[in-house]
Amino acid sequence: MSEQKAQDKFIAMVSARANVTLPLSDFHPRCMLTTPRHELLRPRFPAIDYHNHLDAQDPRRVLDIMDECGIEHIVNITMKVGEEAIRMIDRYRSADATRFSTIGWMDWSGVERDDFVSVSINRLERLVEHGATGFKFWKDLGLSVRDASGQLLHVDDERLAPIFDKAGQLGIPVMVHIGDPEAFFLPIDANNERYEELAAHPDWSFFGAEFSKHELLNQRDRVFKRHPGTTFVAAHIAENAEDLQRVSAMLDANPNVLVDISARASELGRQPYSARKFFLRFADRILFGADLVPEVEMYRLYYRFLETEDEYFEYPTHASRQGRWNIYGMDLPDDVLRKVYRDNALRLLPNLK
Repeated sequence: MSEQKAQDKFIAMVSARANVTLPLSDFHPRCMLTTPRHELLRPRFPAIDYHNHLDAQDPRRVLDIMDECGIEHIVNITMKVGEEAIRMIDRYRSADATRFSTIGWMDWSGVERDDFVSVSINRLERLVEHGATGFKFWKDLGLSVRDASGQLLHVDDERLAPIFDKAGQLGIPVMVHIGDPEAFFLPIDANNERYEELAAHPDWSFFGAEFSKHELLNQRDRVFKRHPGTTFVAAHIAENAEDLQRVSAMLDANPNVLVDISARASELGRQPYSARKFFLRFADRILFGADLVPEVEMYRLYYRFLETEDEYFEYPTHASRQGRWNIYGMDLPDDVLRKVYRDNALRLLPNLK
């Protein structure tokens, strides 16, 4: 048998053995790399999770997880409004006021009313009176909330300015989650790096939205600039982890803004050189946060990302992965870790001092 015929026969045999119709959703390759692996059970310094959602959790179970993996404190961003929000604040304060804080949620009910802003200010004051340590505007602002005329409410609509000013007067930070990952604004097609995630959750897509992500971020940045007396926390690396140069420019222009890293280890960890430079430069303005159901192994993946130089490992995520890539550790120095894990959050949580 000639060499060519033998090669053709071998290829035919291998092809027959291979499942060439394997669905992409069933493809789970095992990495063949052999590299150093560090399993961190606890963070190098006590950690404050500044961004999580605990409304559906049992506080006692969460406390057990916190104790096991070194989480000193969690800030619950309640998604409840009105009396339900008050009850949620009380629920976690009763569980352990030294271990939990609560950030309130913007209530858009009655947005069509002429007195909506004054009503919103009253709601904000009541939340703070009951112990809320912050206030959050979500991505529905700019993407779905409409005024009495049916027009989409802009993030920088001047009618909302008194609410941001009031937060500054009350001394509480305003967290903003405006927009979403870049891929969520693109077609769900073969070129979308989050195809699997969006195919599983097509309602997460904002392709064809009235405002582009770029326009939404510009609206948000105008709010930052307009309210220098209010402290803002731009969630998820300012919803722009794919472009750290833009985030850096925004932080340079707005000294009243911090960012949190919640649910963005996936993005930061695939650009470890750029991410490390970003953390070193803005060490005083980055907050640790998870935005994932509290689980021991989830937190330990965050520690591994922040503290080691391990290569090509899984990132902490929801049940569905955000993209088909792995991450690399940043091996941050102690002075930066201490600020990111705890010290920066303490500036926003005076009750803990």
